[in-house]
Amino acid sequence: MTTTVAPTPPLSPPRAPGRARALLGVALGYFMVLLDTTVLSVAEPDLAASLGGSTAGLQWAVTGYSVAFGALLLSAGAAADRFGAHRAFRFGIAAFGAGSLLAAFAPDLWTLVLLRAVLGAAAAASVPAGTALVARLYPVPRERARAVAVWAAVSGCAMAFGPMAGGVLVDLSGWRAVFLVNVPLAVLVLALVAGPAVRCPQGARRIDWWTQLAACATLALLTDALIALGSGAWTHAGCAATGTAAAGIAFSARERRSPAPVLQSVLLRTRGMPTLLLAGAAVNFAMLGVLFVLPLLLQQTLGLSPTMAGVAFLPMTLPPGFNPLLTGRIVAKVGPWRPVLGGLALLSAGCAVFAAAVSAGTPYPLLAVGLLLAGFGVSFALPALVTAVVNTAPEGTAGAAGGLLNAVRQVGASLGVAATGAFIGSGAHADDGSPAVAMLLPAAACALAALLVARRVHRPAEA
Repeated sequence: MTTTVAPTPPLSPPRAPGRARALLGVALGYFMVLLDTTVLSVAEPDLAASLGGSTAGLQWAVTGYSVAFGALLLSAGAAADRFGAHRAFRFGIAAFGAGSLLAAFAPDLWTLVLLRAVLGAAAAASVPAGTALVARLYPVPRERARAVAVWAAVSGCAMAFGPMAGGVLVDLSGWRAVFLVNVPLAVLVLALVAGPAVRCPQGARRIDWWTQLAACATLALLTDALIALGSGAWTHAGCAATGTAAAGIAFSARERRSPAPVLQSVLLRTRGMPTLLLAGAAVNFAMLGVLFVLPLLLQQTLGLSPTMAGVAFLPMTLPPGFNPLLTGRIVAKVGPWRPVLGGLALLSAGCAVFAAAVSAGTPYPLLAVGLLLAGFGVSFALPALVTAVVNTAPEGTAGAAGGLLNAVRQVGASLGVAATGAFIGSGAHADDGSPAVAMLLPAAACALAALLVARRVHRPAEA
């Protein structure tokens, strides 16, 4: 039965202070979600020493979050459109704060992995809803590009503060402190988005949760197969690969029959959307692959403390704190495709420099060049990608489009950690060549995505 929902009153005019406060709240919400990813990177050795576990266990501590995040984003975007993005965003932020508090007191590694999955689900509820809120708050494309730039700059500070703040917190209080920092952040975000300016209409689209469960199982089993393969657990990897195929077949069968498919065909058929989604996956493949491998190498091969390892990442993590503002101006003038292309090229070059640095024994000056290239690459590509997807999405699908973009990004993140981790293994060192190969994988992924985007850039009618 279809329920008729009364339309939501229009938002406050552009000069209303409530709109700026709401944008800051949405940006800080995404800041918190990204912080939870980057802040854990330098805590990996302390986490392993405290709770035990192999490299595979550490991979799951990272990917348990991104698997749940990526798999649930598709339905979370549809839920934001169905129930109102403001409700979905507030629920996700509240759950994220509560889950972080529980994760800080996890008694063992696999309990932490489970709680990380809960955090991923909470992040999935908030991120596409936040994208839809930005689109609702700023309906004019030029204003929206600037708003997305502010959103990306604030949230991009998570990359700047994440590794360094994580290192300081680990040195002072251990890995548990990196989760406690989310609790006051969640309270602040909820206060900022409590005003009447943050309100979106409800829709009537159904959600097929069984099909969503099949999608989640497919991604989780695929990640498990890659992690087991990297650990040399051949039987485990074979069983997980078989399960991946079975879950994928079940998902495909249900998706064809579902009255409310997880993947909205209207989005996939939208001109340019598949290329944007592949680009988003490549960016996160590179980001999370680098953030998983390099902290381990910096602390194992160079003997850096967690704090110093976080400081060493500054050339990569500082540009996302300020460069999105420049990206927003460029996007407003020339459109989003060229900044996406430039960002992918820089990110690919940065990862290639990482490989060269690791092969040369990880000299920091060369590593810093790669970090700087990657930092500017991410800060050009991601804000432009968000703007392109929001502008490209058909009317009434902003939440679903935001969910789809972030879903494929988290799929890329999960595969990036699993694939790069497969090359370093539990006892790999920089001198055996495997870490260099691990860094070439994200370089190749971003280069391929750049080639696809370049084809669109040279088609003005489609750009």
